[in-house]
Amino acid sequence: MFNHKAVKVLLIEDEEYDVRRVKNTLSPFQDDIQIVNVVSDGLSALDVLHASPDCCDVVIMDYQIAGGLMGDALIARLREGSLPPQIIVVTKMSLSASDFSFATNLIKAGAFWYCTKYPIDIEESIYQPTDFVLSILNAFEKRELERAKLRSERKLLKNVTDRLEDKKIVGRSQAMIGMISDIVKYARSNANILIMGESGTGKELVASNIHYNSGRKFENFVPINCGSIPTELIESELFGFQKGAFTGASVDKPGLFELANHGTIFLDEVSELPLSSQVKLLRVIQDGELEKIGRTQVTRVDVRVIAATNKDLKTEVKERRFREDLYYRLNVVPMRIPPLRDRRDDIPILTDHFLTLYANDMHKFKPEMTPEAVKVLVDYEWPGNVRELQNFVQRILINDLPIVTAGNVLVSLGVAQESELTHSHNGNGYFGDGIIRPLREAQDAFVRDYVLFVREQSSSDADAARKLGLLPSNYSRLLRTLKIK
Repeated sequence: MFNHKAVKVLLIEDEEYDVRRVKNTLSPFQDDIQIVNVVSDGLSALDVLHASPDCCDVVIMDYQIAGGLMGDALIARLREGSLPPQIIVVTKMSLSASDFSFATNLIKAGAFWYCTKYPIDIEESIYQPTDFVLSILNAFEKRELERAKLRSERKLLKNVTDRLEDKKIVGRSQAMIGMISDIVKYARSNANILIMGESGTGKELVASNIHYNSGRKFENFVPINCGSIPTELIESELFGFQKGAFTGASVDKPGLFELANHGTIFLDEVSELPLSSQVKLLRVIQDGELEKIGRTQVTRVDVRVIAATNKDLKTEVKERRFREDLYYRLNVVPMRIPPLRDRRDDIPILTDHFLTLYANDMHKFKPEMTPEAVKVLVDYEWPGNVRELQNFVQRILINDLPIVTAGNVLVSLGVAQESELTHSHNGNGYFGDGIIRPLREAQDAFVRDYVLFVREQSSSDADAARKLGLLPSNYSRLLRTLKIK
């Protein structure tokens, strides 16, 4: 008939006579509608569905059956699960069955349709065949729509999960653990958030995590850097313009607030907004209304605002560079991201994370970091924060270093020149800092650095063994002793 596959029906009926009438009614359509199972009570029907949730598309059930579980209570139980079958109720002709409240209660419980049985002397059919069959087919189509919706929601959820994995916040310091907890907590509300922190700390990363953990996660997340847009274009970018509003406006342009409708907009460096734009932004936040350039009517939007700044907005307010009323509208929930130098425990973890991430993206082998190299990274002040660490990792990978030494780190960070580090392989580096170490420790450190130096200058381990005057087996044993992979 109308479907590319047969509709599978589970029949719940405790009268054999009525079972035959249902089968008689559907027998002309057996290629399109198939009764796959018949049970006489509600508990048995639930057992069938629990054993095989997708065993049927439609349940046809008598409203009053034996076994205790029947009527609205049975309908509600049958409709449990992520993709339950549609339910058609067949009931005896009575006064209650014709009541509007009876039908309303059935629909509220989860029934798709209901009908009253023919009188008992009509043996061929349980109900008018055309209506009965059409109701089954319509119920099946509704279930297919619900199946498609479920697939779509699962795909969207997977996209959100993938996005969160891409934007995962890495760290085990107390500051990061607390911030991740705050993200989950703040995502449950629609309150505006003001994120404060130095450049490069990851303010947009935090904002996107709040969005993708919130009830708006399936809607747009629209980031904008307020400091990167010329002053004369800010209002048209944020709020859009009407066709003909000015010379060159040949088409309507939706603003970023319209694109973010029902979602989240992230205003990075919000302190850079000119005062004229701050007035319009305040109206959008207060009333949910924006004024497009060249349009007299207002446009309503529902947008959550997350703003970020690396400046002290209180000082900006005192200096009259930022509106006080806008500041309080944005600063409903304040968040402060600590600089990288204040969470040094995270530096080795972040370094390893970025090495793995960028090595995969650049199709390169992930290098090994020596303990001395890691110590240099941990001790460094990181004025550029996490962004500077990301850039450092990419420079290391571009240089194709199999082993990253302390000297490599210093050069890549721009702290030292290559020529300044030539002493690091002749022993001077082990007492240049004035610290006296045990002879054995200094010997081990020198041997390790020297082996790494020779390895860097060699085309293979066999070549390095030859240059060191060692047999390959002795060279391998030396690497294991020095814990060099």
